[in-house]
Formats: sequence, C-alpha cells, structure tokens
Amino acid sequence: LPVTPPWAGNGRPPGPRYPDKPTDLKTLIMATGRSAGRFVVWRHGSKKSPGNPTASMRSRFLALRVRPANRNIPRDADGSLPECWLLAEWPTGQSEPTDYWLSTLPTSIPLRDMVRLAKIRWRIEHDYRELKDGLGLDHFEGRSWLGWHRHVILTRLFGVGLLDDHSSQVARRTAHDAQAIPV
Repeated sequence: LPVTPPWAGNGRPPGPRYPDKPTDLKTLIMATGRSAGRFVVWRHGSKKSPGNPTASMRSRFLALRVRPANRNIPRDADGSLPECWLLAEWPTGQSEPTDYWLSTLPTSIPLRDMVRLAKIRWRIEHDYRELKDGLGLDHFEGRSWLGWHRHVILTRLFGVGLLDDHSSQVARRTAHDAQAIPV
C-alpha cells in the first residue's frame, strides 16, 4: 500500500506514494519463473498432425495480480492503484514470455477462461474485417457523429440479418437431408 511521506510544512503536502520503484512486466514474470505457469488449451484449430491429432492450441500461461504504475490511472480513496491481472504466455522452447495482457477481470476467474478471452482477438478481427469488406462499414464518407453511428448500426443490423438468413438456410438444408436419408 502507498505510504504518505512526512510533510516539512513548506509547499504542497505530499500525497501517498508507493515506497518501491515500479518493475517492468518481463522482470515480474521472470522472477516468478516458468515452473509457476500452467498449460492451457484455449481452442482446437484446424491443423491436425500426428503429434497433435485434436489440433489443440495450447501453451504455458502465468497469471499474477499486479498494480500497474502510471500517473494517469485513477487511484482508490486510500491512494492505492487498482489491482488487475497480468497474464503472460510462455511457449514451450522459448527462453522468455512472448505475449502479455493486462485485464480487469474478476479475481475468481479461472485461468482457462482468462486465456480464452485473451486469445479471442482473432475472432474480433475476423468479424471486423468482414464488416468492412463484405458489408461496407468502411464506405461512410459523412462528417457527423450521428451519421457515423447510423451507418455503423445499419451495417451491423444488415450483418445480423445475413447471419440469420444463413442460419435458416443451413437449418432447412439439414432438415431436408434428414428426410432424404432412408431408414
């Protein structure tokens, strides 16, 4: 917790400060050690191999509770910085972690769920690219904030409509195929 240094009586009274110097992420994780990590499978991919028949995407992850040091982060009433998760991926064969995430997820979240949420970025980027390229999200040329939001909402609604239409076609095709199978 932060400590308030004594006030000499001149100038502005000092605010609460942490007595220790901030440490960078890599130093924190390296001090914890590779052995503190756990292997987590976050999803199954499409590239199956003899060594990985289920195409499991897995790696070693470490999760620590930290207080990020930055003067722009709002502090609690006692002057302390809010705690958050530091998640680090340390793949097999690497001498140090390769990826880091800071997260404000609850303290009770299981490591597997935290990793799954950290690794979902590919899905978000895929959906965004689809909205841009396939549905015209990047075609807006207006100048107003309201016009931009109207364009985004209509693009998204069109995307949901297409997804719903695609789901209905798949359901009809599946029902038709089930009727055609002789018993």
